This record gives sequence, structure tokens and C-alpha cells, in this order.
Amino acid sequence: MAAPDRHAAGALEARAVLQGLWQAAQLPPDALGQVQLSGADPVLPSSFAVGAAAQATMAAAALAACELGHARGVARQQVSVDMRQAALECVGWFSLDGRVPAKWDPFSGLYRSRDGWVRIHANFAHHRDGALRLLGLNPSTAQRGDAEHAMLGWRAEDFEDAAAQAGLVATALRSFEQWDAHPQGQAVAAQPLFTLERIGEAAPRALPALGADSLPLSGLRVLDLTRILAGPVCGRTLAGYGADVMLVNAPQLPNIESIADTSRGKLSTHIDLRTPQGCADLARLLEEAHVFVQGYRPGGLDALGFGPQAVAALRPGIVYVSLSAYGEQGPWRARRGFDSLVQTATGFNLAEAQAAGMAEPRALPIQILDYATGYLMAFAVAAALRRQRLEGGSWHARLSLAQTGRWIRELGRVEHGFAVAWPEAAPYLETSASGFGELVATRHSVVLSRSPARWLRPSMPPGTHAPAWP
Repeated sequence: MAAPDRHAAGALEARAVLQGLWQAAQLPPDALGQVQLSGADPVLPSSFAVGAAAQATMAAAALAACELGHARGVARQQVSVDMRQAALECVGWFSLDGRVPAKWDPFSGLYRSRDGWVRIHANFAHHRDGALRLLGLNPSTAQRGDAEHAMLGWRAEDFEDAAAQAGLVATALRSFEQWDAHPQGQAVAAQPLFTLERIGEAAPRALPALGADSLPLSGLRVLDLTRILAGPVCGRTLAGYGADVMLVNAPQLPNIESIADTSRGKLSTHIDLRTPQGCADLARLLEEAHVFVQGYRPGGLDALGFGPQAVAALRPGIVYVSLSAYGEQGPWRARRGFDSLVQTATGFNLAEAQAAGMAEPRALPIQILDYATGYLMAFAVAAALRRQRLEGGSWHARLSLAQTGRWIRELGRVEHGFAVAWPEAAPYLETSASGFGELVATRHSVVLSRSPARWLRPSMPPGTHAPAWP
């Protein structure tokens, strides 16, 4: 999906955005008559159409799930999404037993450098300690002020490159123009928002029958090998529409506390792919899976025997989804990245600051690259499952945070976007039990007219369940 920069013309309306996504996935246009969208940007203080991006991607995922249900023999149903609620859902706010976890490590954030700005992501201890060592500091004793002083001795892009070579996560601040001239920016610009590629031959797979009031993805099994926001949001969305989603965590890898929110509706198991037993466990789960979602860097699973071609050979008819930070083409294809970093690298932080009249870089009000990409992944899953049912084949969907970022730029800018006050979230919160404690979080923004979206399982800590389907 491509469009010119619409800064002068203003932002596209959410319905037009949804129509573009629907056309890109080659889905039946008459299904769009089932959608009701309410609200308009700005709903959060931003010069970008973050509300439309949240609402349209969420509506696309839900409508595609319902369209798959229709292909399975049930009538279509109405899908309604309110923009304000959708945007607030993408804030990702939650509490556990009355405690609101900190979103950022004290060392995460923007730092002045000798010639600009650098953003460091330090929410994982090994990334934080690595960045401090790169700055010449002792992780055991360093304070934030020490890191700020040390960064003044670096050129921004030199630190970015040194961090990448060390397997860390930091990026230099760029403008849109600088990103567009960068080889990786050009590689991203040459790719569509997402791709759906047939990667193997398989007969159409029979899916379990649906009852008239069944959730549209009931009977489908999804392996979720992701950890940070975009991928987990995809799995949570699929679970909300009825799929059995198995979150597969590596026991040796850390998680962030948002797993309590993003694991709603999922089973959660530990599998160590460094061991023969772990590989055997995953292969056994794959035998009954319909979808395989992974957020490893491009090529990361190939060496373990679970790349897209290998999985398609093991389980013909699979829908395989690959998520990356910067896409699978270009010099940065193997770089680690998170939403906040991709915003900084690709120009959003500078553009938002300029629109707000600020001297210092300004992040978007929500991690919309993560959330929009997560809903787009769920959309791609449903679209690919429908094509598999109708045409057969094994399918591979590819998405990246950077490609989603470029798409959000193409939605245009919001005039007077900072005039709106931050809305009250309390009307959209719900309380549920979880394996992490009493969870208060935003309820799902999509309203399905016949089979209300809901999470049938509480979120549970990693490793709670055995590696076996129920």
C-alpha cells in the first residue's frame, strides 16, 4: 500500500485506511459493509493519525477473522470499533494487584550526543549493562547522569554502529529526510506494508465446524514464538477471536512485565530450542498447528530447523508469520529493534517535536508501531487462512515495525493534533484474575454483533502449561 506524503492535505479517514488494507489483502469488498467506525483524529495529542492507525488495523484484524468465519459457513457479522477506545487500548496500561509496573528502565530513553541524539533501550538487563559498558561505565555503580555525560563524547551514528556490532539496541535520531536517504530507509520504501507469499503446495485444510454463535477463529491452533508487544498483541488478538494460542517462551530468556497483559487468552509453555527435546516438543505441537508466528531476527530460526520453508515442509498448509524490526531487505535487516528505537531512527521523534514546537525530540503518544503491527499480523493471519481454505498452499506473511512506520507516515498529518486533551481511560478498563495477580487492563475495543470477542483463558506466567494442545 503506497501513497504520497499527505502532510498538506491532512490525514486520511479511518474508513479509507481500512479499505486500503482490505484491498491489499485481496479480500471481498462487500464485507466492508459490515464495519462501523466511530470517532476521528485527534484522539490523542499527536500530529500523526495514531487513532486512525489503531482503529483501522484493529478493525481489519477483526473483520478478516469474521470473513474467515464466513468462509467456514457462518453468516457475516457487524464489526464496530471506536477510535478513542482503540487508541487507549494501544497505550497498553495495566496494573497487577493495584501496582502499575514501570514502563521504562531508568537508563532507557534519549541522550544528547556530540552531534545529535541517541535513544537507548535498556528494559532488559543485558542490553542496559552492555550499553553502559560501551559508554565506559560500570553497570553496578553507574547513574543516569553518568551515562548522559559519557554519551556527550560520542557521535550519534558512531554509538549506533558500535551498539549494533555488540548486539545492543540503540539508535541515532534522524529526520524523515535523513531516513529516506539511508540505505535501510530506501530498502523499506521499496517494500509493501506486508507481504503474503505462497511458499509451498498443500491441499485446502478442513477446519472444525463453527456454530452460529462461535467465535470466528474457534478450533484454530496458533504457535506464538514472540516476546515484545507486536507479536504478543497479534497472539492476544487471535485468542480473543477464539483461537487456541500457545505462547512458547525460551526458559533462558527474560520477559517484560507487559506479558501479564499480552498473554490474556493464551496457553503458555517453555521450550528450549537449543535442546533436541525442545525441538521435538515444538515439532509435535506443529503437527496440529494452523499458524506459526515468530519474532526472531530474519534467518534466526532457520538454523534451528524452523524457518518458513522447513515449517511448511513439516506442516503443509501452515500460515507462517515473520516479524522483524527493519524488514528482511537492506543492511539493517538483522538489527535488533523496538518501537521506540524505530520511531527515533526513522524520523518520527524529530517530526513530532517540530510539530509541537519543541526543541527536544518527542515520541509518539503510544507505541503505535508495535500495536498497529500486531493487529496487522493478526489481519494477515486471517487473510492467509482464508486463502489457504479456498486455494490451498502454505503461506508466509512478512511484516516489520519500520514498514508499519512508513505506512503511518503515508496516512498524513493531523492538523491541531496537540490541541486535544488526554482522554480518561477508566471507562474502558476491566478487571480479571490472572496468574500474575489481579489484572486491570483495557478491554478489547472491537465489538462483534453476534459472537463478542473475549479471552477464554486468564494470562499465566511462562511455563505454566505443558507443551501439548488441550
